[in-house]
Amino acid sequence: MSYIQFEKNDLVNLSFSKSREILRCSRTGSFATTSLVGLNTRKYHGLFIVPQDRFNGERHLLVSSLNETIVINNMDFHIGIIQYKGGVIDPKGNKYLQQFSADNIPSYLYRVGKFNFTKEILFLNEADRLIIKYTILDDFETASFLFNPLLAFRSIHSLTHCNDAVNSAYQSVDHGVGFCLYDQYTPVYIQCSEPVQYQHDPQWYFNVEYEEELHRGYDGHEDLFLPGHLAAEVASKEFYITIGTEPIDSSTLAELYKQESHYHTNRSSFFNCLKNAAEQFIVKRHGKTEVIAGYPWFGRWGRDTFIALPGLTLALDKPELCKEIMDNMITEMSEGLFPNIGQGDQAAYNSVDAPLWFFRALQLYTEYTHSQRKIWHEYGDTMKKILNAYRYGTLNHIHRLDNGLIYAGGDNLALTWMDAIVDGTPVTPRTGCQVEINALWYNAVRFSIEMAHLAKDKEFVTDWENLIKDFPAVFKETFWSKEIGYLADYVNGDYKNFQVRPNMMIAASLPYCPISEKIRQLILKRTCEELLTEKGIRSLSPNDSEYKGHYFGNQAERDAAYHQGTCWIWLLFPFTDGMLAVYQESCIPFLEKVLYRFDSCMTSYGVSTIAEITDGDPPFKPNGCISQAWSVAALLYIKWRLDQHAGK
Repeated sequence: MSYIQFEKNDLVNLSFSKSREILRCSRTGSFATTSLVGLNTRKYHGLFIVPQDRFNGERHLLVSSLNETIVINNMDFHIGIIQYKGGVIDPKGNKYLQQFSADNIPSYLYRVGKFNFTKEILFLNEADRLIIKYTILDDFETASFLFNPLLAFRSIHSLTHCNDAVNSAYQSVDHGVGFCLYDQYTPVYIQCSEPVQYQHDPQWYFNVEYEEELHRGYDGHEDLFLPGHLAAEVASKEFYITIGTEPIDSSTLAELYKQESHYHTNRSSFFNCLKNAAEQFIVKRHGKTEVIAGYPWFGRWGRDTFIALPGLTLALDKPELCKEIMDNMITEMSEGLFPNIGQGDQAAYNSVDAPLWFFRALQLYTEYTHSQRKIWHEYGDTMKKILNAYRYGTLNHIHRLDNGLIYAGGDNLALTWMDAIVDGTPVTPRTGCQVEINALWYNAVRFSIEMAHLAKDKEFVTDWENLIKDFPAVFKETFWSKEIGYLADYVNGDYKNFQVRPNMMIAASLPYCPISEKIRQLILKRTCEELLTEKGIRSLSPNDSEYKGHYFGNQAERDAAYHQGTCWIWLLFPFTDGMLAVYQESCIPFLEKVLYRFDSCMTSYGVSTIAEITDGDPPFKPNGCISQAWSVAALLYIKWRLDQHAGK
């Protein structure tokens, strides 16, 4: 039996199959995602989603589904599945499903009448192209496929409706047809391995319903455009159909599919699933290599990139990839900050911690590559620019106070990773001196001094050693409370916030730590007692009156819970560092237990990957993005660190 496999009873049970989603990606940023049985329950679901250069590289849904029918020995079987307004589902192609396996290429086994066939879905590695392979397993007299492609041509974040602007024209190509519904878009070409008959019949499918959007408080209905019908006779037991942004020689489909099928990590185990998921976050397009923060709706985020980078690259023995991504991000640095979201004119430099997490990623890269004696030569100028920006002041009131602490924020600003805003107001207003920001700052400065010393940059070393020498004492005086027994979350003037949050754990995790080992022990103990769960670390203690143990409702309700108790997997990255720093080998069995609890996640929510968040309360239901870069990276990071301590 495959590691990831679902049987007929699961697949015909829509309440079960709708709650599980699959994802396939190219390395160019294109992807396909839907529920386990192909029923699109989100506006983000679709068969062919492609970045559009003329829309600032944003991902747009071009093809929603093919809504296919197989005809065997003159018997029609509609194997598509679509939900319309009011929950009406037609056709119900999932009734023919016998099995789903995801070990290598997502593969469905269907039984129609007395005939069995498989359907496999493959995205090419380095092209905006999807290939679907159908294999009829039994002998037949005649067989053909009918396709009714439903097109959207819209941003993944929006919906489309019947309109007069749509271009219903088509272009005949080799064994297929091409469409481009609106100006500025790349066209799509649908081609088959066998000759195609195309019947042009433009019409709209009205009120297609996305149930999950309705649950999330959004509009969940749209109209999809059907340009016409494609029909192809099956000459052998294997049949291919492809969707791409350029035409292709249809005679090459079988060989191309065979070649590409070997490029993907087989999801035959827990860790292979994590490796496969990690590969899907790395996007190389137009000479840039970037990390997608999460599927299906996040793009590239600066903070997420640097937090995820060690787990996605170094943990998988890919230091060159780590460097490539860091170097790409450096080209977009401005005033000592990295873009948090967006690119070019659309970039927002509203993350106080992204540059400090860059230092942590660079620190780990340096350790991995043993490049301590040359890192200052390569990155010293960048490191100085960031440090001086924080020292003398930069955007969003980020600056160094007279006592040496870093201050950030202001009215209606949310600059740390706890950045949810509802009705223009931060849910967790942390303006002032945040505990993790100041600890990350201290680590960045001390790491820079170490590298500058090796490079014999005496001027830098002298200047910054004098600047930072009193920092640990000031940090302790500002954040530590002996009576309470842990660190304040943030301090603003005379106000000190002592809510139990994981940010103090981040402070306790760093190689250059401004607090004593005894205080680190107390913080980790508090983290284990109040924040650590079976599926990550809570963003707020359940003992707090503001705690919200479930993440649900409309956007405002969800955002209100996002950092008020919701569980985050990525926090296991610094948690692991903290535990190993304080307890060394004695904590390894405990960390192994933490890691292997996620094995069960491979067949729930995002199949073969790790979700963005879970509820803070049992049973820790997964939520948010079905596949999150820093969640996957955190687990790979734990495995890497445990293997290092085991001498592997």
